Amino acid sequence: MVFVTRLRLSSFGRRPTYTNLNRLVAQIISSITASLRFEGALNVDLTEFQTNLVPYPRIHFPLVTYAPLVSAERASHEQNTVADMTHACFEPGYQMVKCDPRRGKYMAVCLLYRGDVVPKDINSAIASVKTKRTVQFVEWCPTGFKVGINYQPPTVVPGGDLGKQTRSVCMISNTTAIAEAWARLDHKFDLMYSKRAFVHWYVGEGMEEGEFSEAREDMAALEKDYEEIGEDELPDDIDDQSYRGRSAASRY
Repeated sequence: MVFVTRLRLSSFGRRPTYTNLNRLVAQIISSITASLRFEGALNVDLTEFQTNLVPYPRIHFPLVTYAPLVSAERASHEQNTVADMTHACFEPGYQMVKCDPRRGKYMAVCLLYRGDVVPKDINSAIASVKTKRTVQFVEWCPTGFKVGINYQPPTVVPGGDLGKQTRSVCMISNTTAIAEAWARLDHKFDLMYSKRAFVHWYVGEGMEEGEFSEAREDMAALEKDYEEIGEDELPDDIDDQSYRGRSAASRY
């Protein structure tokens, strides 16, 4: 888990609380909406996320990553460069969803930087990422990186577990690897539904049992969609017109 491995909460003999998780989520939301509140070199409007990250309607589930994740106790001893943060975004330990992006392919990537960053360092970091064999893109989608730069440094809750940093990056990506999360969810559902666990509660509230089977079939179809999307060629049911007109002003 992110908080145990990155913030070293396990060393204090305690599990992460909802407060810990909520503060991390707050940092991510703050990074995503920073361009709406502060000036920056490359501001990213919220509508651009859909334009750049969603190839077609069914494939619209983002994988969010945040770096650096440093505890307050270690913040003064850590030097996080732009390159370090950028590479960290492609590591499973910094993700908000448990899956391994090294086993999947990216369709699109949006990097939102905050604080003490300059375009030159970002260019260098992205060029380095592109050389990694573990970071692969689908063949039918442009491998551009959407970048946002905001000069307002990240802030933290006083006395919280997250250490204060001069810079940070939040990555929102669309990757086929997130299908691992659907497979894991489907497996847990199958185990419970085979015993009809809790089904009577839902039926008692007006649902029909057939709705569970329909939802399960829809999830199986979603897994299949992500499997097909990772193929080398553009699937027939995807309109390639959706890629035209995408903003290239802040692509690298």
